[in-house]
Amino acid sequence: MSFPGLTSLPATDHPTLVAPRVAAALATWPGATGVAVAEIDPDLADTAAMSEAYDLPLDTGVNCVLVAGKREGQERIAACLVRADTRLDVNHAVKRLLDVRKLSFMPMDRAVAESEMEYGGITPVGLPSDWRLLVDARVPDVPAAIIGSGVRRSKLLLPGSLLADLPGAEVIEGLAG
Repeated sequence: MSFPGLTSLPATDHPTLVAPRVAAALATWPGATGVAVAEIDPDLADTAAMSEAYDLPLDTGVNCVLVAGKREGQERIAACLVRADTRLDVNHAVKRLLDVRKLSFMPMDRAVAESEMEYGGITPVGLPSDWRLLVDARVPDVPAAIIGSGVRRSKLLLPGSLLADLPGAEVIEGLAG
């Protein structure tokens, strides 16, 4: 898998390029053989900046958005995967799936602490197993997806279809618009 301006290496052979939690998850995930890692400028970790700097189409980026809501005193957390050229339908699709009245994006400090990943690098690989993993149905169709690596200084590169194979992944039609 190659992108202009990015040098990809097998992710499992380069655990120091990803967050420790991500390296641990890659070490036990059968799909990890299809995952590469590429170092990037950490100042360009945000999707729009990276796409522009590396001349990458937005439809190759897949964003991981963390949301939380409560119902009857029980908190419900989900990591939602959507293509970077779409928007997560938080107010309808996700709220309905989590069965909550009010849903919010997880605050940055909490997202970083609980994911054990850097903001701008949060990835679905290695997230807590009790969080739901909701994958927009268009994500598996991305031939070569770029996602976070748990740190801002690199990205994971993989076929979008592998994201649907992550433990606990639920592929949802209409998760994003």
